[in-house]
Amino acid sequence: MPDARVQSAIDHWAPRFIQAGMDYSDFAQVSAGVERWEDWLDAFAALGDMHAARAREASQAGRAVTAGEAWLHAAVAYHFARFVWNLDAARARAVSDRAVAATYEAHRFLGVAAERLEVPLDGGTIVGNLRRPKGVERPPLVLLIPGLDSTKEEFFRLEGVFLARGMAALSLDGPGQGEGGYTLAIRHDYEVAIAAVLDALGDGFDRVGALGVSLGGYYAPRAAAFEPRIRAVAGISGPFNFGAIWDGLPELTRETFVVKSGATSVEDGRARALQLDLDGVLERLPAPALFVTGKRDRLIPWEATERQARAAPRGTFVGLENGNHVCANVPYIARPLVADWLREQLG
Repeated sequence: MPDARVQSAIDHWAPRFIQAGMDYSDFAQVSAGVERWEDWLDAFAALGDMHAARAREASQAGRAVTAGEAWLHAAVAYHFARFVWNLDAARARAVSDRAVAATYEAHRFLGVAAERLEVPLDGGTIVGNLRRPKGVERPPLVLLIPGLDSTKEEFFRLEGVFLARGMAALSLDGPGQGEGGYTLAIRHDYEVAIAAVLDALGDGFDRVGALGVSLGGYYAPRAAAFEPRIRAVAGISGPFNFGAIWDGLPELTRETFVVKSGATSVEDGRARALQLDLDGVLERLPAPALFVTGKRDRLIPWEATERQARAAPRGTFVGLENGNHVCANVPYIARPLVADWLREQLG
């Protein structure tokens, strides 16, 4: 019988693992063998090690595509080993570094032209992976903004949705996220990070959109309200005020926010979460904005995302009746919906 935290992770996020590229059998087998939350990191890291070993064997045999695909499986396993696991920062960081390395190995073997960006901010560094569509000059750019516990390593498949539509995709690790979180804590004014990224890109892109998922569904419209270079913005399952739903969040989510925000206690975390508030912000958002969520979202009530759409002057709301958090159980609906809309808005 798994403990409450293991069961919470399975109940809240299982479809997300599969959406990000983990094989269902891998997830079912490994999660079934974890009874204590203390063992979660090692169990999924071992899965990553298994796929990494497969990748090395394929590489030695000259099978580049097989190696690249195995590295992708490894990266996702490492990512979900540590995504809300906060029991030992050093161990979590080591597995996080393996996720990053595995992703770049996948890029190398699959021939993915990905450019790593490192953007200084307030003594720390924002990190991003930029991919451009083949054969398209000056494509639109979509900034892909993670949530509380997601990182750029989770976005390989999501990037492909935009690349297939002739758009460039820049997956970000901003403050409190992935590599960005090593030196920068969560901040409510995420537009500061976005401005730094766009400044670093210079005039290479003149049509910029943004998509944020989960807590990124707060960051993206917040950034677009203050950053005029974002011409269209979409959010999936974003909160209106993160602190207002604090008591209803899973314990693992609250713990992760406390750690990544630099809070000193749970109550300090709640106070910092209350700063992530779109009241009086979305009213000044000039760009067209699409807000999508699932009506069966167990983490962020769908009404919070609908409230975003009502506050934005050019907001549109889509609630998928059977969708869960970030619509991870219906990605074949939510992802094309958002990608097509952004492509049409950016021209």
